[in-house]
Amino acid sequence: MSERGTGTAGAIVSGRDVGAQSLARALVVAVNGALRAVRLYPVGNTAVQRAIAEIGSAAAQLREADGQCVLRRVGDYLFVNETRVRLTFDSYATVASLLGVFREAGVGGVEVVEAAPARAWVVLLSLLQAPPLELPEEERLAQLAARLDQARVTELALVPAAADDGDAADTPVDDRERARQTYVRSLDVTREIISSARLGRSPGLRRVKRAVQGIVDAILTDPASMLGLTTLHDFDEYTFVHSVNVCILSVALGRRLDLSRYQLLDLGLAALMHDIGKSRVPLSVLNKRGQLDETDRHALQTHTWQGVLARCALPSGGGRPWRAMTAAYEHHMRTDLSGYPKSSRPRQLSFFGKIIAVADGFDAATTTRVYQDAPWSPADVLRGMRDNPRLGLDPVVVKAFINLTGIYPVGTAVVLDTFELAVVVAANPDPAALSRPLIRVLMDDRGNRIDTDAVVDLTARNEGGQFVRTIIRTDDPQRYGISIGDYFA
Repeated sequence: MSERGTGTAGAIVSGRDVGAQSLARALVVAVNGALRAVRLYPVGNTAVQRAIAEIGSAAAQLREADGQCVLRRVGDYLFVNETRVRLTFDSYATVASLLGVFREAGVGGVEVVEAAPARAWVVLLSLLQAPPLELPEEERLAQLAARLDQARVTELALVPAAADDGDAADTPVDDRERARQTYVRSLDVTREIISSARLGRSPGLRRVKRAVQGIVDAILTDPASMLGLTTLHDFDEYTFVHSVNVCILSVALGRRLDLSRYQLLDLGLAALMHDIGKSRVPLSVLNKRGQLDETDRHALQTHTWQGVLARCALPSGGGRPWRAMTAAYEHHMRTDLSGYPKSSRPRQLSFFGKIIAVADGFDAATTTRVYQDAPWSPADVLRGMRDNPRLGLDPVVVKAFINLTGIYPVGTAVVLDTFELAVVVAANPDPAALSRPLIRVLMDDRGNRIDTDAVVDLTARNEGGQFVRTIIRTDDPQRYGISIGDYFA
């Protein structure tokens, strides 16, 4: 049996570190939950009071353990006291959300000087979500601090932003951690650009371009780690997570199609912003549960041409990004020009549009959404893209996508002929072995969980020349209480 180790991924951490991470994560989750509660409900609402109580409990435990409680951002990291918050499947969206709030407010974080009453937290959280945007970012901290003083809140203090040249820069990271950082940075940037467009602001594209450069660099150096992160799907953050996933899949597919690095950067920027038109669709439609009626469906379908208008409203720093605008317009068109929007005259779909359509369709079909409770398995989606011409996807691009992902894409839960349950972690590097990906065994033949990071190559044979393991079918991981994203975050 051929097994490949995963380096530092399986490293054992000390009990002290595990405890510190648990306390840090509890505070981060509590603060993020309270931010949402304060934004959605009046102060006296039970949800707000419960969320504030959770912050107080988490802060008290940290002060007892470390003698202080400071939540701060350093570059693209969150620290609680001296502990850098590790990204997990449960925390990546929360971390990105808090980073975005702190960055927009121009603050580095919050220090709990002493036990704070609920009123103090409500004041602080309200101020953070209504920063003085008319001021330059470097002046917002002073303004917010002054407002905090005016409200006579002395138990909580705002912390200045720190440069990314301290603890975070000195902490060694492996490829998986670097991929996580790139993913969270991209998620944060996407949230900022779409939220700003919804509010009618015109943010610069410098951070967006840096995020895309990070994705392209990661795909060129370690594609497996980045593709693994596309198995992450957050129900509440669907638009942002979907945009990042489509960007990663599009860049990886573009690389398979032998695009240059410059072309990959252009493609990545178009893919990351392909759904920016949703910033002009009512939230009541985007967040509606259940099937959409005809009126809502029509409103949602406008996001393609609305995307062109939204892209025009953003500063371009030069000529118009025609390919990005065209891709936003075309990504729901079919090769026979059906789909939407309706074309008034014959046209050829752009190459970027065809690539993004495949990536968009794959990620959307494999994701739980407000109007899609049961996503398809990755393998079933690929089969449909290949065999169902009514989907209207370019067959050459689909073939390249299957060559990229293999017949069983990353994140597919599979049952082996040994009756073990496994998850696909990468396509086999051997192009002749599309049906024999690299896997990680999750359960043995008796249904017992297996705790190992070992990666198994399904092309391995025994002494008799027979394959040691073979996939016999795909399965639904939720039947076994398994969240696939936990193995890639």
